[in-house]
Amino acid sequence: MKPVLGTVNRILLGLAGLLLLAAAAVVFAAAPPLGGRYRPLLAAPTRNRLWPVEGWTQWAVYAGLAVCVLLALWWLLSQLRSRRLPSVAVDTGDGAFAVLRGRALEEAVAAEAGALEGVARCRVSLRRRRGAPGLRLLLDLEPHAVPADVLAAVAGPVLGRARASSGLPSLAADVRFGVPAHRARRVA
Repeated sequence: MKPVLGTVNRILLGLAGLLLLAAAAVVFAAAPPLGGRYRPLLAAPTRNRLWPVEGWTQWAVYAGLAVCVLLALWWLLSQLRSRRLPSVAVDTGDGAFAVLRGRALEEAVAAEAGALEGVARCRVSLRRRRGAPGLRLLLDLEPHAVPADVLAAVAGPVLGRARASSGLPSLAADVRFGVPAHRARRVA
């Protein structure tokens, strides 16, 4: 999700910059030289010549601005929302709680899953799932790997140790496999 959001951010930022630059160029090209502190940048005749707002066009402009504001709010909220958990509260058994950093759990699971037979690379992220933490594992498999064996090893020992060490009663996992691109060997 992050790479897509980063691309959308760059495109929106570029479009906003171009739009603001074009609007400033139009305003300054149409405006007479600035004459005073309380004088408007665009006088009424110049404004009406540039954009005659009468009748239904006024409401169309208002609707367009409202859509722009709603899209900007949606974009802002998507920036603030993070599915990644920074930490997990773990019950220590004596009525107190300890804080387990999310990155520490991710790194431990990634190291263990990355050491499995047939796994070339592993990326792990700790995420929220309906009020409980969950893991997303992205495993790049080697060409000789058997996906069923890798999945059994992840579901059994790797996630079992993660649940036991974190003290979480349940730790859901979403495991996704990928095969990295590789060049075909030349046969003589």
